[in-house]
Amino acid sequence: MDNVLNQIGIENYIFLSVILFSIGVFGVLYRRNAIIVFMSIEIMLNAVNLLFVAFSTYHQDASGQVFVFFSMAVAAAEVAVGLAILVSIFRNLGSIDIDNLKNLKG
Repeated sequence: MDNVLNQIGIENYIFLSVILFSIGVFGVLYRRNAIIVFMSIEIMLNAVNLLFVAFSTYHQDASGQVFVFFSMAVAAAEVAVGLAILVSIFRNLGSIDIDNLKNLKG
């Protein structure tokens, strides 16, 4: 991987991560569908994980890659719980539009 990192360059990994993170931010800010918002959050998390792996490879330290492993495990649990909540909300309201979720306040 070190050879690949030297050929491609760390700047390209940073640029790709910034683009992915920006797409995720725009998805969270401008979309009203809860599933799209969850997907955008996952894109943002993957952008950060890409940077962790790139920098850990650049510095030849595996601690960033270990952190990514645990981060992906937590993200998988987050998605499972989030989708379960969305299914429950859909069963009660018939919609997963974020604007309709304001009615859930006590």
